[in-house]
Amino acid sequence: MDFKAFEKLTCGLYIVSTAHEGQKAGCVVNTVTQVTATPAQVMVAIHKDNTTAQVLQQAGVFHVTVLTEEAPLPLIGRFGYRSSKEFDKFAEFETLLDSNGCPYTPVGAAAHFTCKLVQQCDVGTHILFIGAVEDAQLLSEEPPMSYSYYHTVKKGMTPPRASSYQPPEA
Repeated sequence: MDFKAFEKLTCGLYIVSTAHEGQKAGCVVNTVTQVTATPAQVMVAIHKDNTTAQVLQQAGVFHVTVLTEEAPLPLIGRFGYRSSKEFDKFAEFETLLDSNGCPYTPVGAAAHFTCKLVQQCDVGTHILFIGAVEDAQLLSEEPPMSYSYYHTVKKGMTPPRASSYQPPEA
């Protein structure tokens, strides 16, 4: 199988965040999509070993931030390569709370969505979370960051828990 073919699938770069009983969690994902318009719903894929997935399941709410091409690499690195279990990813960036109490940062954000969990599906290494969108706001006219832009222009790497991760060839 030619795994390079998967790189042609269009996807973006997002931060998914949530909170439950004082535990804030967030991670970078490349798999978010609108699944229905009426009602407005989005789908997010998160690795099941990720702290964000575990906190989201307890909280029942989550926040999706769409990153712009200008989003700083330190922001992506904090949310993509560190664990919320041992590290406060929000500490060095402006942090706001949505109407459900989910933390998010407007830094490098094109838009954001406040969601209530309505369904989840275990798909092996990841869990697909379906959220009813309770609020959505456009924050910037800057172009959203595609996963291709992240790799080719920003020279970003894919962490092992990403849905598109492929181990290096031996």
